[in-house]
Amino acid sequence: METLKIWSTKNVQGVNLNFKRYLINQINWQNRLIILIGSRGVGKTTLMLQTLKEKKITKEEGLYLSLDSVYFANHSLLTFAGEFVQTGGKYLFLDEIQKYKNWSIEVKNIYDNYPELKMVLSGSSATEILKSEGDLSRRALFYRLGGLSFREYLNYQLNKKFEPISLYDIIHNHSEIGFEISTQIKPLKEFKEYLNYGYYPFFKEDVDTYHHRLRQVINTVIEVDIPTVYAVDYAAVQNIKKLLSIISEIVPFKPNIKKLSEQIGISRESLIKYLKYIENADLVSLLYSENRGVSLLNKPEKIYLNNTNISYALNNNINVGNARETFFINQLKLNHKVRFSTKGDFKIDNDFIFEIGGKDKGIKQIVAQKNAWVVADNIEISVNNKIPLWLFGFLY
Repeated sequence: METLKIWSTKNVQGVNLNFKRYLINQINWQNRLIILIGSRGVGKTTLMLQTLKEKKITKEEGLYLSLDSVYFANHSLLTFAGEFVQTGGKYLFLDEIQKYKNWSIEVKNIYDNYPELKMVLSGSSATEILKSEGDLSRRALFYRLGGLSFREYLNYQLNKKFEPISLYDIIHNHSEIGFEISTQIKPLKEFKEYLNYGYYPFFKEDVDTYHHRLRQVINTVIEVDIPTVYAVDYAAVQNIKKLLSIISEIVPFKPNIKKLSEQIGISRESLIKYLKYIENADLVSLLYSENRGVSLLNKPEKIYLNNTNISYALNNNINVGNARETFFINQLKLNHKVRFSTKGDFKIDNDFIFEIGGKDKGIKQIVAQKNAWVVADNIEISVNNKIPLWLFGFLY
């Protein structure tokens, strides 16, 4: 126990409080069970360590532990939690929950047997499928941590203090907001760099090796996280890699499910499942029709990579139009419902239609539509009432 406390203290003391993610102030830290999900590299561990440090929780009362530690190879989490509570423990921050077998069952038992203990767990996005296991759905508050928004990237990179802007304000006040921000930074220059390497906070460590590290993250997600959660075999892992490779070369990908399943050599059912796996793991975004529900029975209308950084990491030949649409989906889907639309490019929250394009993009495709706007790249501030694309990076 003392060794784990020393290890935890070292990690907490080493974390920096200068920059904090958007989610840290949205979490109800009073809840007894909080589960953070999000893809590898987005900053879940840092958020947990920052919380311990900011709240000045002592090593006797609070611990940060990673469940991929060798300690838990031959020690029960349930037994450890009991001993921790008996010695005055009040807070357990447990990372990499997907690495611990039957974690949800033991967490349920800890929750029921030790009401004085608060737990914060984190795991890969793929663990979302386990929400209902162990009857945790009525006990836990689940939060999803996305990668850096463009706003967060600016704050992190340039030491700015930009606040989030609602979709309503962007739609109705984009001229004034865009002008004010443009007096402080050069948004188009920063936006170009963000699309290349600004989504995952580890870009700060070394930009030159960023794409290489991101490819390693993607491999780990496919080779470790997905098999851990879904119990797929080696052949399935190779097929999932092949699927992601095909998608990365032709995004936005309009899937012909029959043809694609034959190309990979798997059944239609397996292909649909694999698409959901890599979507849950935040590797792709599946875009469904506004007239059809999201279901394993329905194929998506289009498939995008999750964010533009993945596009740059997997394929240097980036299509500008695809990058624009990928960014738009990525920044909106965290807090809004994004659907494919036949009237424009996207329908948001069943109310708003957006057509995405360059600075010369016209309005003819949406001219007859209500609540419809053109979102234009390569403009700093509104031109002819077009909304600058980069401004949608301020939503969170």
